[in-house]
Amino acid sequence: MPFPHLTAHLTTLTTALLAASLLILAPGGAHAATTAKPAKPAATKDAPALPAYQADLSQTTVSGLSSGGFMAAQFAVAYSATVAGAGIIAGGPYFCSGQPGRFPYIPYLTNALSTCMNPGSAQVAPPVASELLRAANDFARERLIDDTANLKRQRVYLFSGTKDQTVTRPVVEQVGKFYQLAGTPAAQIRFIDTLGAGHAILTDSNADKPCAVTESPFINDCDYTQARDILQHLYPDLQPSSTTLTGKLIAFNQRSFIQNAYSSMSNTGYAYIPKACNSESCRVHVVFHGCLQTTQAIGDRFYTSTGYNQVADANKIIVLYPQAEPSPVYPYNPKGCWDFWGYTSINPIDPDFYRKSGTQMEAVKGMLDRLGSARNSHR
Repeated sequence: MPFPHLTAHLTTLTTALLAASLLILAPGGAHAATTAKPAKPAATKDAPALPAYQADLSQTTVSGLSSGGFMAAQFAVAYSATVAGAGIIAGGPYFCSGQPGRFPYIPYLTNALSTCMNPGSAQVAPPVASELLRAANDFARERLIDDTANLKRQRVYLFSGTKDQTVTRPVVEQVGKFYQLAGTPAAQIRFIDTLGAGHAILTDSNADKPCAVTESPFINDCDYTQARDILQHLYPDLQPSSTTLTGKLIAFNQRSFIQNAYSSMSNTGYAYIPKACNSESCRVHVVFHGCLQTTQAIGDRFYTSTGYNQVADANKIIVLYPQAEPSPVYPYNPKGCWDFWGYTSINPIDPDFYRKSGTQMEAVKGMLDRLGSARNSHR
């Protein structure tokens, strides 16, 4: 290592910053930590293996809220040869925390907490799409991610609530600019920024929180079924949603897809399987929850009441809900966020969270590959 003293110093600094700063890296900032009530996880580590359904992975799409939105953007770019579209709710562009900065020191965590969240409040500039696309092109040339030429075919849904002060509009709009610069036609990009919503995924259910608030479980009633709108944009041929679910929600052994001990991912993941998918080849949509939306924080609310399953049931779409989990020591991720700044990387100077080989990225891709395998196979 050419900078041993710098490496030691930055490792210590990064650890200290993590301990001090991740208290606010969650929907709603520091106060959000007091609003989430513990709930019993819906399944145990003894869940069965994820079955193979011979899914059509060429039509795979992703979406997510907050850290899940960043993860969706990250996964869509890194695995662009597989992903056909992305829905990003209150999230930022690929490799957002990698800019500004230059090797050997990029302040990933600082960027994640400022540039990538509320840059106006932090008095810094928002992320710059052209710089991030340049980085993505470099990574693609190094074969760390798929060819960025694939981005031209993706369909993209973006959302920023006017009451959201956690991840603000200037961050979200850079996702659209990133895709435009990558050559994605404007007709394939849908950006909604006129609803008075807080930092949340939105529903049309009066059982959920009021539209404008930012508080647990970060599922808000805005008279708008956001899951439907996302999937409608990503799959323009959708049929009306089911009023009664005919498929099944399964818990599966997520641990079998995780390659190291630093993943901050749960032993158990979830998937909704429409009845038709037991005999027909279905598409797959991956949904990434936000910080403080793990089963430890809100039980089964995210994967049962956000509206995706009703749309999927009528449209032969398997919905995959991978699960991060809180990690209080190492890696330090107390709010169960997805990694978009490097907390899963052993070396903070050279993290791999944005690469295909990143531990969370690789695990989710493994789940997709299992769903796409021939029925009754044990791959």
